Amino acid sequence: MDETNGPPTSQTKTSQHRRRGHHKFEIKATGQAAKDYDFASKREPKKRTNVIETIGHIAKTCLGGGVVAIHESYKMCGLWSSFVLTLVFGFCISYAMYMIARSAQRMYGRVQVPSMSYPDLAQATLEIGPFQSMRKYSMCFRYMVDFTICFNLFGSCCVYQIMIARTIKQLVEGTNDVVLTGDPPLRVYILLLVIPCVCIGMITSLKYLAPFSIVADIIILKVACATVYYCIKSSPPDPFKLPVFKTVTGLFEFMGVCIFSMEGTGAVMAIENNMEKPKKIALALLGGMAIVVSIVVTIGFFGYWAFGEGSRSPVTINFPLSPFPIFLKCLFAIMIYVTYALNFWFPFELMWFYIKKKYNSEKFWFWERVYRAIFICGITIIATVFPNVSKFIGLLGSFCISNLGFIYPAFIELCLDWTDPGLGPGKWRLWRYILITVFGLILFVVGSITNIRGLIAESF
Repeated sequence: MDETNGPPTSQTKTSQHRRRGHHKFEIKATGQAAKDYDFASKREPKKRTNVIETIGHIAKTCLGGGVVAIHESYKMCGLWSSFVLTLVFGFCISYAMYMIARSAQRMYGRVQVPSMSYPDLAQATLEIGPFQSMRKYSMCFRYMVDFTICFNLFGSCCVYQIMIARTIKQLVEGTNDVVLTGDPPLRVYILLLVIPCVCIGMITSLKYLAPFSIVADIIILKVACATVYYCIKSSPPDPFKLPVFKTVTGLFEFMGVCIFSMEGTGAVMAIENNMEKPKKIALALLGGMAIVVSIVVTIGFFGYWAFGEGSRSPVTINFPLSPFPIFLKCLFAIMIYVTYALNFWFPFELMWFYIKKKYNSEKFWFWERVYRAIFICGITIIATVFPNVSKFIGLLGSFCISNLGFIYPAFIELCLDWTDPGLGPGKWRLWRYILITVFGLILFVVGSITNIRGLIAESF
């Protein structure tokens, strides 16, 4: 989104229309001419990020509130199988993000456009793709990407609201056992959060929220360190005596949470578009995802090792009720509250673009705030009905990230590869697409069903 202090220029307007799907893409160069297109020099001049700064942005983007639920998913799957799979999925997610960025950079040369969003890339893939019969569905593909991003981020807001409510309930009751029932029950705490969530959701400028993301990452790092400390302090059992693997159901529940805790596929194009040297995106992803995987493994491994079968989400719930842990729990709740606003801002901007067409521009200020309140009330209702953190996160990971992170990128890359450079010896690029897509579909179908069943069972 462009944040400008004055009236938008014609270049800015063109850029905004392109991102919103008002631009028809067509092939303007092929072969070496497309590869020689210097898209970085064609981008409008502004302050951009170097590789080190980009690594930091990737770490901030991928480390969301889901990381503090990873230890409970380790409990579902088993300690050592979860440990190994976290490393494997970290690599898979890194590669998926790289696929999106690399595909976009190849697309720039073909359509002679210097930057794109993820929905732009999806639309362009079908509009100039090798499959003539699918070109009429280019806008549908764009809307699918928009919908999946919105579902993922609005769902994340539900998770964050539940986390805040669980933390407040524990601090009010002074107990380590936070359950749905009680006086008042957890659902009442979630409902009471609707007013503060509506208030922070009224912030319409990202520049007032973005600085807090740095503080949020510092708090997450402190939570990871505290998890290790309380693990060692609790004299945990021999880790080799903990279950290596539990059940297939637990495996798919873990996969959803694990992928959700590390994903940043919806934001990778915004990060790439803002790089000083975008062709170094692979190096930035390597550094950023190394940090992300390290923190996820730390909280997951040490959290389950320390708290065992009593592990609850968020991980701060398991910390003792002494002064410093209480202070950390309060900081965590505040961090999640700000993250809620950040997560709400992006999908609402996507939705508001379509909604505002029904109203006169003079009334945009009023109706935007009305719809912000309506959306947050809807999020609160869903969170109240299904107040389970780990299952909700598992559903989001299985339903959204299987598509955004695996199925969509694999299809985009296949379309680009189809004619240039081709499918390769033995059509290995086609087989790669099939392998990634099959994995994504299995995660989508089995993971979604497993987590939906668990969500319903533990909510009623």
